[in-house]
Amino acid sequence: MEHRATLEVIAPSVPEAIEKGLAELGIPDTEVDVEVLDEGGGGIFGLGIRQARVRLTVHGAAQAAGKPAPRERRAPRTPSAPMSAEASENAMAVSKNTVLELLERMHVHADVEVRMGEGDEEDPTPPVLVDILGEDLSILIGRRADTLNALQLIARMIVGKELGHSAHLVIDVAGYRQRREESLRQLAQKMAQQAKSTGRRQSLEPMTPAERRIIHIELRDSSEVSTESVGEEPRRKVVIIPR
Repeated sequence: MEHRATLEVIAPSVPEAIEKGLAELGIPDTEVDVEVLDEGGGGIFGLGIRQARVRLTVHGAAQAAGKPAPRERRAPRTPSAPMSAEASENAMAVSKNTVLELLERMHVHADVEVRMGEGDEEDPTPPVLVDILGEDLSILIGRRADTLNALQLIARMIVGKELGHSAHLVIDVAGYRQRREESLRQLAQKMAQQAKSTGRRQSLEPMTPAERRIIHIELRDSSEVSTESVGEEPRRKVVIIPR
């Protein structure tokens, strides 16, 4: 039987407990199942007197040290059968209703739009793309997108339970992720050019696993530089190396 490492975390709110646990494990949210053991005194996003408690269960075998090694890239998956139109419509409806309910719990007024994305060679399963639109939504993003990532993870949990299978859900707020991705791609090219011209390694700022993946993908076909991730979470970063 496959051993599944677990970690229980206590924090003032569910999102903080999840982020704390992911940082301790050093893996992205796609590699864990999350069970909310106690929402805390103020509800799922509230800061109550009673602390929130969650259990994170790691996919796959645990490492000898008690933590799974961070993985930057996943092996290609076997393509799954395309989603039917009915299944896609259901997934979008459940995702929209779930995000609207979470926003209501947070007392945030915003519009929610959903659409189906497209799979790629890294993950052939088409994601449900959820766009949250409105005025002054910075509270939903947080420092280094901590709040946004926690919201996305909680929404995935709820939608997955409703659908009866894991949910591939990507939430964006007022185009934040799109702008951040474009900024990272430009940074990757700029620092790659600097590595080439100086002949020295260029270290980028610490990033989340998803952000590091953007850098790796942007430069993976370069004949002039290579990339690698170094350090420990949450200070793990990409180094660009001239060839």
